[in-house]
Amino acid sequence: QVQLVESGGGLVQAGGSLRLSCAASGRTFSSFTMGWFRQAPGKERAFVAHITWSYGSTYYADSVKGRFTICRDITKNTVYLQMNSLKPEDTAVYYCATKIGVASDRHYDYRYWGQGTQVTVSS
Repeated sequence: QVQLVESGGGLVQAGGSLRLSCAASGRTFSSFTMGWFRQAPGKERAFVAHITWSYGSTYYADSVKGRFTICRDITKNTVYLQMNSLKPEDTAVYYCATKIGVASDRHYDYRYWGQGTQVTVSS
């Protein structure tokens, strides 16, 4: 059974930084893609970034490109999302998710999800 556990959310001022972690367990993830999504109140779940577990190839939503960085530590089975220059519009619950095979920016392609972690950016 795949389990994803996020951590690292919190309250930060605009312009600040946070690093989210997603610890994965339950199987070997070499053929998986790991993604981060976010959902603000009253809005649909939105793609943030993804990374392929085996090659480390990354892709970002335009809204976070140049500010956020996704990476993984294979030895720890953990994916990170480094978020810099945070803006109030980045406020949301952030979810880690994973899927087998080809990378995707569509949330409905992802089978396994973490419980989410709240990120709040004050102005």
